[in-house]
Amino acid sequence: MGEQNQGVFVGGGGPEQHTPQELAFKFGNRHGLIAGATGTGKTITMQILAEEFSRAGVPVFLTDIKGDVSGIAVAGEAKDFLFKRADHIGLEGYHFAGNPTILWDFFGEHGHPVRATISELGPLLLSRMLDLTDAQEGVINVAFRISDDEGLPILDLDDLRALLAFLGEHRAEVSARYGNVTTASIGAIQRKLLVLENQGVRHFFSEPALDLADLMRTTQDGRGVISILHAARLMRSPKLYATFLLWLLSELFEELPEVGNPHKPKLVFFFDEAHLLFDGAPKALVDKVEQVARLIRSKGVGVYFVTQNPDDVPDDVLGQLGNRVQHALRAFTARDQQALKRAAQTYRPNPRFDIAATIRDVGVGEAVTSFLEGKGVPGIAERTLIRPPSSQMGPVDAATRARLMASSPVAGKYDRAINRDSAHEMLARRAKTAADAAVQVQDEPEFTSARRYDPKMPKPRAKRVSRRDSPVDAFAKSLARQLGTRTGKAIMRGVLGGLFKGR
Repeated sequence: MGEQNQGVFVGGGGPEQHTPQELAFKFGNRHGLIAGATGTGKTITMQILAEEFSRAGVPVFLTDIKGDVSGIAVAGEAKDFLFKRADHIGLEGYHFAGNPTILWDFFGEHGHPVRATISELGPLLLSRMLDLTDAQEGVINVAFRISDDEGLPILDLDDLRALLAFLGEHRAEVSARYGNVTTASIGAIQRKLLVLENQGVRHFFSEPALDLADLMRTTQDGRGVISILHAARLMRSPKLYATFLLWLLSELFEELPEVGNPHKPKLVFFFDEAHLLFDGAPKALVDKVEQVARLIRSKGVGVYFVTQNPDDVPDDVLGQLGNRVQHALRAFTARDQQALKRAAQTYRPNPRFDIAATIRDVGVGEAVTSFLEGKGVPGIAERTLIRPPSSQMGPVDAATRARLMASSPVAGKYDRAINRDSAHEMLARRAKTAADAAVQVQDEPEFTSARRYDPKMPKPRAKRVSRRDSPVDAFAKSLARQLGTRTGKAIMRGVLGGLFKGR
């Protein structure tokens, strides 16, 4: 199937049986669903869709949950059963070939590092990642607001901790201006940041941040580059996984221009284990997902949710998924049977077979499919044998992975983290300036012992903090006054210990 085709050939049922199933490129940005029980063939379906979109010049981003999708980069091994399947479903010109691929890894172990700043993530997604309460989320919003008002960028965890330390020291002034801030909420957030850091994600919140253009690459011969995020370790932190992918979708939505209804997508995004995005998510987050899914198709981005059961996806989102591949669902319990019935009801009926019974009975590598056709109308459900992939099924070995990374178009671009001047450093400088000023005041003659205790000398009046001072300026002035009466070294350890932690 080449670039001249009008869509992705997904499979068929043989020349005498069912209509060959094709996902039209012009409807590739109308989103889709790949569902089915574990071991029924969802990963291979995702692989063959990614291959065909790439051949048509469409960049692809997908997540590799088990670490076994990297084989898409190299040609598959010729085996008799693959050729038999190709002949049976009428797949002409079947051959084996690899695909242009960039390997990514959130932790930088199995691919190029992926990074983003805390400011880019934003308070809503950060609160979701940390599983914060409403009160704690309010504190995060105050920290982001002060960051904006005072020009204190929050790029990494040290920056966020510095701002939280500031909020704790000056919660009265901050609360008066921005709303109530409690030490209990600040302490809870700090503890959850420590848990997050213990999960090994400290380096993720840094720079250079992921350049979205690197996910939109095509080769010189016009093929779309497939970006694979190795997510086997990331899956140990489900909220982190889901939040990161939602952030990525949001960034694409904000950065890409409107393109209307292109003849093929600008990017196709596969979201494996999609149920993690919605498990326990607050309504505000689910609404955001629904909004992004509804609007991002006008940016030319197709989002394909890969999950075990269509019930994992909220109805408002499910209704927008026009292209469906439903692998087998097992119905062992009453709840499973209800889920099977609901899944069958989302398909356009086919008088030749019972959809619910077929979804229950299809074998591995087989599915009930329905793709948009005509003017965007869902096609009649068909029982479909999924076509075999052209690339390797399973992961590449370590040597091949190293070679792919060394020859990658982004080799060297993200390898070294950058620590820019930001909130942590800025607050540290302001505190040091205040400390130096206080030491200078102590050394002035009128503050010597003889002058200080002269009863004829009028007592110096403390300078009041102006109501127009910013909270950060008030922080520096207050610190200077404290340093004028106590040793600077002790204050630096106690009050500002959080700001001057070693990096």
